[in-house]
Amino acid sequence: MYIGLGIAFLGAALAVGLACSGSAKGVGSVGEIGSGVLAEDPGKFSQVLILQIIPGTQGLYGLVAWFFALMKLGFFSGNLVQLTAGQGVIFFAACMPMAIGGLISAIAQGRCAAASTAMIAKRPDQLSKGIIMAIMVEFYAILCLLASFLMLNSLTGLLGLA
Repeated sequence: MYIGLGIAFLGAALAVGLACSGSAKGVGSVGEIGSGVLAEDPGKFSQVLILQIIPGTQGLYGLVAWFFALMKLGFFSGNLVQLTAGQGVIFFAACMPMAIGGLISAIAQGRCAAASTAMIAKRPDQLSKGIIMAIMVEFYAILCLLASFLMLNSLTGLLGLA
């Protein structure tokens, strides 16, 4: 009876959990390099912080996908929808772009931002170039969020969701 709903909840949980895990890894990567940079020049804190924040966005996108998914499931209204196992799998699949894409893009973005952090250790005037390189990865995280959002939204008619 609750198998479909459980599968759908698992998809939503993975969307936020994997995206946040990737962001934690990405932010941590920048923090590791940034600590070394700051040990040499504490005045570069604001530059390092800017680069460290960037890979954290995937976690926020995962949270948005999770929230939207739970809204579709009636979690916040207290009127949980009943889903068959097949419907639960469809719902699960709709959450996977954000889950997988968020995880991978956050780690890749963290590596890019960490390299940019190392770059500003020697060339602080090149911060804007480092930011642009890290932001390029962001585009794909946004596409993942958009894909999950559009698929979850299309389930309204298909599964009879709110």
